[in-house]
Amino acid sequence: MSAIIYYLSLPFIYLISLLPFRLLYILSDFFYLIMFYVISYRKKVILANLTNAFPEKKPSEINHIHKEFMKYFCDLLLETFKTLTISRKKMLKHCKLDPSAEELFKKFAQQNKSVIIVMGHKGNWEWGGNTFSLCCDHQLYVIYHPLENKHFNNLICKMRERFGSRLIPMRETFREMIKNDHLLTATAFIADQSPNPNKAHWMNFLNQDTAVFTGTEKIAQKLQYPIVFVSIKKLSRGYYTLLAECIQNPPYNDMEGEITEKHTKKLESDIIEQPETWLWTHKRWKHQRK
Repeated sequence: MSAIIYYLSLPFIYLISLLPFRLLYILSDFFYLIMFYVISYRKKVILANLTNAFPEKKPSEINHIHKEFMKYFCDLLLETFKTLTISRKKMLKHCKLDPSAEELFKKFAQQNKSVIIVMGHKGNWEWGGNTFSLCCDHQLYVIYHPLENKHFNNLICKMRERFGSRLIPMRETFREMIKNDHLLTATAFIADQSPNPNKAHWMNFLNQDTAVFTGTEKIAQKLQYPIVFVSIKKLSRGYYTLLAECIQNPPYNDMEGEITEKHTKKLESDIIEQPETWLWTHKRWKHQRK
């Protein structure tokens, strides 16, 4: 059944990817009307997340962020499909590498230093990976959760690897990084998902007690790689820029959890600055501390 759904969907996905940007965003506006006003896509989850994250905001402000988020979310879905056919020139036009970020990664490349990238589901992280691979000397590896539907998983992998990025399933992260330690690599961890609460670091994030992955911290300490925080900032509709800041260099003598708190607080600041461009649809706070 999953194969039938995939092959029926595939022509429409490619058709969307071939649309000019002007038509793509007209289609996105239509999707927004359906998802926001008709089916109320994950409305309860989104409003609960926003209300708990911003207790100081009025209901009218929360509703405004909700609307702006849904517009961005519909754009993001179609922009992701666009990756299947977009040219390199247009990719770099729509998602640029900030000059300071380019200089930072160039410095690490000249020193032959591999790095760990930590980021969140903010802005268009898919386009950010494409831009990095097109502009930087490091081989980008992205840690990801394979989809249960192998057909759609293969399609997502094809999109993500089209401009040179490579993927590592989460369970194989450390083994693959050890295997590639002779190469100049940048390994990207998306660190804002909901981890196993018994193995997580707990901290205050967006005004809530939150479980946070510790993998970035532990692997950086074992491999002695610098940690670079990356943010994809939305400039206007369909245009983004990739920003980067080195937040920690080896040797690491931090107390347990300090590095995790540092990159999580960086993400929190980014979200507060542009709240409509973070992924509010997930049940990020579904676990409670025991």
